[in-house]
Amino acid sequence: MSDSAPQGQHLEKYGYTQQLARSLGFRDLVVYGLVFMVPIAPFGIFGGVFQGSGGMVALAYAIGMLAMMFTAHSYAQMSRAFPMAGSVYSYAGRGIGAPFGFLSGWMILLDYILVPALLYLIAAVAMNSLVASVPVWLWLIGFVVLNTAVNYLGIEMTARINRVMLAAELVVLAIFLVVGVVALAQGKGNGSGGFQPFFDSGTFSWSLILGAVSIAVLSFLGFDGISTLAEENRESARAIGRSMVAALLLAGALFIVQTWVAALLVPEPQTLIGKGDPEGTAFYDAARVAGGAWLGTLSALATAIAWGFANSLVAQAATSRLLFAMARDRQLPGFLSRVDARRRVPVNATLLVAVVSLVLGLYMNSRSDGITLLSSLVNFGAMTAFLVLHVSVVVHYVVRQGSRDWWRHLIAPLVGFAILTFVVINAKVTAQRLGFLWLAIGAALLVGLLVAGRRPELPTEPATVEEAGQS
Repeated sequence: MSDSAPQGQHLEKYGYTQQLARSLGFRDLVVYGLVFMVPIAPFGIFGGVFQGSGGMVALAYAIGMLAMMFTAHSYAQMSRAFPMAGSVYSYAGRGIGAPFGFLSGWMILLDYILVPALLYLIAAVAMNSLVASVPVWLWLIGFVVLNTAVNYLGIEMTARINRVMLAAELVVLAIFLVVGVVALAQGKGNGSGGFQPFFDSGTFSWSLILGAVSIAVLSFLGFDGISTLAEENRESARAIGRSMVAALLLAGALFIVQTWVAALLVPEPQTLIGKGDPEGTAFYDAARVAGGAWLGTLSALATAIAWGFANSLVAQAATSRLLFAMARDRQLPGFLSRVDARRRVPVNATLLVAVVSLVLGLYMNSRSDGITLLSSLVNFGAMTAFLVLHVSVVVHYVVRQGSRDWWRHLIAPLVGFAILTFVVINAKVTAQRLGFLWLAIGAALLVGLLVAGRRPELPTEPATVEEAGQS
């Protein structure tokens, strides 16, 4: 069936009925991806990437963008083949086999389930630093309630909010860049040299840079969330892949430019490399060097709002769609597949994400390493799921369909797989251990399903209206 065929027909071909509202166009998808990634995402983790890369923070983001471009390419190929919600879960399940879909869905859940909690916690901590009289836990509850209400109102409302928040973030970023460049022209900054954030021959090593990339990719996570909106896309199936690539290129360019300018403004770069950024204020300190206290405060406030409202809003939406897709296939409890008849949103999945985010956020706030632990787990879950995605492209197109389009269906996925493998290998040991523990739990659940005679299966015949209502 061609990409230009009605999207409902695409869905029926794989045994599903259209339940979600198809109201998003290419621009909405790009905006969604940009908001999910957050154009000012490096504000919040700049210090960690700077330390991890030995000051070559712009290089870390450039390599991270390259790695994610290959992943976006694989997403584009699979979204054309299987235009449905579920992201890696759907693509691996149908491209390789349902058991692989279950495991990849389980691994991407480590990313999707945890990332809203991480975003809420970072934003709550930032707001508490600005308004200390309001405790972190109260800020966290406020962000969760607000975002859940907006997502319940429907994907159209989420899309409208996205456009407003994206414009606000870009304004703040533009202010920082203009003030920062002017400050550098006036001789402010650390005098490290304009090219050092991209390459420092005295400290460069691949293990160092790839270790930093494993942190920097946190800023890119979110472009893949566009794939979870496949059943709300009103254009051709190609729009999903094109919007991913466009959002990734735009965000990557912004990340590289802002970290390059900030790296030149860091007041004491060697101290930051040696001692790190435990308070998470390195970017705001650089902003103060450029424009004074007002710019540092503006940067911190923008980070809190962007992470706690804009980014977590779309993260909750994406996570609920993944839960909806897995529940619809009876690989998660069926109540998660319920769609509100009037709003046409997966209401139970949305509420569950809110509850999990609140509980995890409050718990991690009680730990001194809460943000670091959540960040490492989110990255590991995403990277391992992306590895399976690349394999699914090769299996589906080359092995099953006999494709001879070697670049798109073999070489590009293999290159993307190789880059991500090095990133995972160089990730923090704690993330590796906990990530593999999560994988082991998923494998045990899969074995349990197989032993119980409930082998994961995906629909192959169109569902009836009655079946859709019961799901």
